[in-house]
Amino acid sequence: MAKSKTKYVCQNCGYETIKWLGKCPGCGSFGTIQEEIVTAVKSKGVGISSSFKPQRLAEITAEREDRVLTGLSELDRVLGGGLVAGSLTLVGGYPGIGKSTLLLQICQQLGEQGKKILYVSGEESPRQIKMRADRLNINTEMLKLLSETNMTAIESVINSESPDYVIIDSIQTMYLEEATSAPGSVTQIRETTSRLMNISKGRGITVIIVGHVTKDGSIAGPRVLEHIVDTVLYFEGDKTASYRLLRAVKNRFGSTNEIGVFEMTNEGLKEILNPSAYMLSDRPLNVSGTAVTCAIEGTRPLLIEVQSLVSFTSFNMPRRMSTGMDFNRVTILIAVLEKRAGLQLGSYDAYINITGGMRITEPSLDAAVAAAIASSYRDNPIPADTVIFGEIGLTGELRAVAMAEKRVSEAARLGFKRCIMPKSNLSKTMDIKGIEVTGVSNVSELLDAIL
Repeated sequence: MAKSKTKYVCQNCGYETIKWLGKCPGCGSFGTIQEEIVTAVKSKGVGISSSFKPQRLAEITAEREDRVLTGLSELDRVLGGGLVAGSLTLVGGYPGIGKSTLLLQICQQLGEQGKKILYVSGEESPRQIKMRADRLNINTEMLKLLSETNMTAIESVINSESPDYVIIDSIQTMYLEEATSAPGSVTQIRETTSRLMNISKGRGITVIIVGHVTKDGSIAGPRVLEHIVDTVLYFEGDKTASYRLLRAVKNRFGSTNEIGVFEMTNEGLKEILNPSAYMLSDRPLNVSGTAVTCAIEGTRPLLIEVQSLVSFTSFNMPRRMSTGMDFNRVTILIAVLEKRAGLQLGSYDAYINITGGMRITEPSLDAAVAAAIASSYRDNPIPADTVIFGEIGLTGELRAVAMAEKRVSEAARLGFKRCIMPKSNLSKTMDIKGIEVTGVSNVSELLDAIL
């Protein structure tokens, strides 16, 4: 008879301990450690076979993976060219962000290609899914719906139906009877995801699973899920806004940090094929405190508006706030402007906003943020046809950034007439037509060039 033992597992990060704790030592969360009963099964001895023998690298043939287009070019771009047969993909995001809508839209295109799809929902009835499908004009005959949470029953249906694609919505509602913990626990998520991985790899079925996110924006049980699956996609954006961002943070079949931009409408998600123009559509002209920069997301250049508001403070300590950019980075840039450019910002509040709901982590935004702060401080608008990018060091120097040619070409394509960048990037961009490029070496030269 199998022996059982008790352990305590953090439902947020997966940390395990032999006794209950109020605070998780792994992630610092309170009240997330729960008791789970583990049944130990005695394993049988495994004989040596040819499948356990190592192979020489030269003896292994690497074939190009087969991909299927989803019908949404933005999604195909994030995936690296389409869905890979036999892959396991995780789609995460806040409730109501559009995960189920996106997957239903994929079903229509896959069904038109003659692919059989099994949509398994643990949260909605088939009638509810049918109502959403009618609203989205999803009418393919190749799509079958199943409302079930028992993984054993789901696997039985997969064996009988033999679908090409399986969608699980969501993984937190699925459970295995062999695991005694509650659905949504770390043990259940690990076991059910492993079972789905075996189904995907063993039978060549493409499996897409939906994952809930925690309050800090990460997928519940991130250490468990993200290490198992092949691809991790995050759906980002404000539910009250119309735009949605789909970001790849892990992709075994393509590049990471690619993004796709969608707009939520009554007919479902629509692609934004020109995100730069979309992000700048409502940009105010001849207003101080705004600058345009070009960031690189994956392999795509995006023109983004950076806004700043500098106002005299009524507090002893001035306030510093940033949206879409690292707060500590903004604090450093303000200190550099005070020390190297002579801006007396110690008595002023400073607020920074990256418009369009974007969150940028690359340092190429430094020059645009510094320019926007100086523009608001002096109440002097930056010319509307100017693009600014470059990394700023602690001594005030502008350092080179990667893929400067792509950034300048994107700015010229959208009609900008001038680009200010680090002088070390100047030689590689002189041949781009339709735009004037200016190289600067430090913060003082940057402010002189734009103000």
